[in-house]
Amino acid sequence: MKRIYLLRHAKSSWKNEDLPDHDRPLAGRGRSAAKAIARHMRAKAIEPELVLCSTALRVRQTLERIEPALGRRSVRVEAELYGASAHALLERLRAVPDTVSSVMIIGHNPGLQQLALDLARPGPHVAAVRVKFPTAALAMLAFDGARWAELDAGGAELVAFVRPRDLRH
Repeated sequence: MKRIYLLRHAKSSWKNEDLPDHDRPLAGRGRSAAKAIARHMRAKAIEPELVLCSTALRVRQTLERIEPALGRRSVRVEAELYGASAHALLERLRAVPDTVSSVMIIGHNPGLQQLALDLARPGPHVAAVRVKFPTAALAMLAFDGARWAELDAGGAELVAFVRPRDLRH
């Protein structure tokens, strides 16, 4: 069983409208949401073996805030993930070495949301993903294949979908 974790970057700041999109930092709310997701990951023992991260500043800052929950993992920051389509993300997952049993992609919408919808078989969490994949949301999918190259549409179960608002007590 292979696991896929799709984490959208936390809320970014629009204070400086002159900044290029790639260089926007996290907003205060985003920093808090990323820490909440990190606590959830720690509580659920979510420790992907490989983390693939977009080069955008807000994504790297999201990674910084969840890294304590990840433990010592292989992290790759890849320019191709910035603004990647669902198809491009699927191709990247298919290229993951088969020795890796769990991978996390930290990136952007609409690619992450569409990828989750494309991969997921019908199930209880699909409707929530379809409505909105908000910032700092985490989709967790399980894939029965032995090889990442076998991953295809409808080939995974959407095991859970966690949004920051779900973690407020």
